[in-house]
Amino acid sequence: MGGYIIKRKKVFFVVGARPNFMKIAVLSRLMESYNRFRPIIVHTGQHYDYRMSQSFLEDLEIRKPDYFLNVGSGTHAQQTARVMARFEKVCLKAKPDLVVVGDVNSTLATSITAKKLGIRTAHIEAGLRSFDISMPEEINRMVTDKMSDMLFVTEKSGMGNLTAEGIIGKSSNKNRIVKAFFVGNTMIDSLRFGLSKIRSMDVNEFSVCKLKESLKKYAVMTLHRPSNVDDKIQLKKLMEMIGEVSRDIEIVFPVHPRTRKKIKRYKIKIPKRVHAISPLGYLDFLYLYKDAKFIMTDSGGIQEEATVLKIPCLTLRRNTERPITVTEGTNIVIGDKLNLVRREARKILSGKFKKSHIPRFWDGKASLRIMKILNRELI
Repeated sequence: MGGYIIKRKKVFFVVGARPNFMKIAVLSRLMESYNRFRPIIVHTGQHYDYRMSQSFLEDLEIRKPDYFLNVGSGTHAQQTARVMARFEKVCLKAKPDLVVVGDVNSTLATSITAKKLGIRTAHIEAGLRSFDISMPEEINRMVTDKMSDMLFVTEKSGMGNLTAEGIIGKSSNKNRIVKAFFVGNTMIDSLRFGLSKIRSMDVNEFSVCKLKESLKKYAVMTLHRPSNVDDKIQLKKLMEMIGEVSRDIEIVFPVHPRTRKKIKRYKIKIPKRVHAISPLGYLDFLYLYKDAKFIMTDSGGIQEEATVLKIPCLTLRRNTERPITVTEGTNIVIGDKLNLVRREARKILSGKFKKSHIPRFWDGKASLRIMKILNRELI
């Protein structure tokens, strides 16, 4: 007698920008080992620069995407519309059982499309809120949480936000069952994977090796958020600020394509002790900033990574959707008071920065927790 043939559940992992790659890397590889599941990677092409996309796939050992939507650049509306139209065709063809998403434009588009097609959706990094509706990611997060059937939460504030909004708990829609799980942070799973990979590599393999070795001490800065780089006055203020900071320590500045374009358009000079370099792949960037004295950034994920690496982080934004990086981690939100940056930098360099610890479940095992939940829930 022959055995039963088990139909493998098709799980779409949607990637399109740096955070997505990091969120799904370990989980998608882990799923490959489960006979019940068939992971399928859908690359929207939201990040079309090689260093911002393909290199992350290689560094994080994410296999070649099964589908590439090639949406490219454009306004938020243009990107969202292209993703929805092209993703719908893929869903109708492949008929996935679950779509796993994050919080960029690709997420909003695919979660809405999946819901309209009656496909279950799981949101990794659910419940995070900056309470700043001017941030595109905030809208993506809010809509995706409303659309999703399973919510995987990274920190305790996420569960509180989901409850307050009536997405989970007693006030949630009785006609729709939404399950939320506090599992930890899958981006930290990728971080720990990257660190272990770096330890086994020859340092000469890294494009920033010579620069790093030439600097006795350095800070790292990243800038890409529209509120910082699209406004000429704000961008000029930021460059003046890092010029002040660079008097105390040299700064390495991997320049995002969007930022470089604006710097050129506005004819803004980069200070002398600031090393403006090309965007880096995941491992190159991690190799660079893991030994930095501190990091200045407007990124969300880097706030989390810095907390785990115990690197002081000065966030060049008015708010953060990751409050645990402030209350328990190494993060300080600078807001509009850019004059505070040099003061905080000097405190860091003198060894007087605040104490921190690694948040609960940021232990590199979040993907395993999610996998166990999906094994139970996806029937």
